[in-house]
Amino acid sequence: MNSTISSNYNDAVVFAFYRYDPSMTDAIIFTILFTITTIWHILQLFRTQTWHFIPFTIGGIFEIIGYIGRGMSSHESPNWTLGPYLVQTLFLLLAPALLAASIYMLLGRIILILRAESHAILPKRWLTKTFVTGDVLSFFLQGAGGGIQSSGSLSGMQIGEHIIIAGLFVQIFFFGFFIVTAGAFDRKLKKYPIPRCRDPSIPWRKHLNILYITSFLIMVRSVFRLVEYLQGNNGYVLHHEICLYLLDAVLIFMAMVVFNVFHPSEITHLLHGSEYELQETVDKHVL
Repeated sequence: MNSTISSNYNDAVVFAFYRYDPSMTDAIIFTILFTITTIWHILQLFRTQTWHFIPFTIGGIFEIIGYIGRGMSSHESPNWTLGPYLVQTLFLLLAPALLAASIYMLLGRIILILRAESHAILPKRWLTKTFVTGDVLSFFLQGAGGGIQSSGSLSGMQIGEHIIIAGLFVQIFFFGFFIVTAGAFDRKLKKYPIPRCRDPSIPWRKHLNILYITSFLIMVRSVFRLVEYLQGNNGYVLHHEICLYLLDAVLIFMAMVVFNVFHPSEITHLLHGSEYELQETVDKHVL
């Protein structure tokens, strides 16, 4: 299948896989970078047994596969085929949803270690479930959109784009609500501090700040992707490959490295440590 699908639709709509020749060099660089940070996360995962970061690590694997797909596409320029294009589209779209799932669970653990459910706008039994449910919905919508695009037809490409846009809207809505929830919790702690938030052995402030930083990075990336799809296949973003690397690859890589350096295992170990042993029902609320 060649690089352009055309049809007599609204005065000859033309769908192109790429509006530029994808850079092999950039694809190789980010494949290597994501491989390094993902291997680091895999080692940290097993060393610390921070199992709620499994989705985050899988997200890193998705990034690696996605940039391998871009490398394959660059090798085919200008006669691109559908397979590598869909690999890079689907895996790079879905990876941040997996990162977000682990970040959602981190907030739940911070609230639990502080025993500050009264300061959260959602009860602990709904906190993680609400955001992960939205994340799963977004994941499947974007995955379904990519799957429909695999038909290779113009109508399939257009319908797939619309479904992906819906998935990105869902992702941004829930991620925005998550940031509001974290901010409201933080503000209430400042206004009505509890004894445990002053305990220097609980590094909750550091990890909440890390949560803000990484959430901002992923939110900017998600808004960029939404703008990309709203502009359509012939939009500005799809004519400038640098947009993808600056507003997607770099941001997601930074988020992964931040968690390499400031790993959430500190919170997880305290949660399961004898000094901060919580009631038996904790685990079922945070898994």
